[in-house]
Amino acid sequence: MFSGEYEYKIDAKGRVSIPPKFRGQFADGIVLKAGIDDGCLEAYPLAAWAAGTEQYKLQSVVLNQKDRRLRRLLFSTTFSLELDEQGRIMLPPALRQHAGIKDTLVITGLGDYLEIWDKGAWKKEQEDLRENAFQIIESVENRQ
Repeated sequence: MFSGEYEYKIDAKGRVSIPPKFRGQFADGIVLKAGIDDGCLEAYPLAAWAAGTEQYKLQSVVLNQKDRRLRRLLFSTTFSLELDEQGRIMLPPALRQHAGIKDTLVITGLGDYLEIWDKGAWKKEQEDLRENAFQIIESVENRQ
């Protein structure tokens, strides 16, 4: 399970360390993708990503437009990476640009995956979460 918050600097080559306590879960690889609507990156263990996307492999080659668009959204910004000997990954330039990451970033645990945020964007997200905590909790409770 991924939890917590970890601050790192990105190096001149675009590499960042994965928190040491999580590296074992990425031993087979890491899948890094652009977050859909919040300006962060998402990082999944390779096996978890493969299991979660298995349904897309089973669909017919002839897809309707909505299915093709969903695949584009999910897979066109997805990179399969490996940790180097120091436990780092290279953040692809397109993903760094998507998340606005230039220097300092924050890696946060979200249970079954990690999110990678520009430090300033994460600070704003935290402020919004604190200001709207009760509304967020109520909206989740109302779905059940």
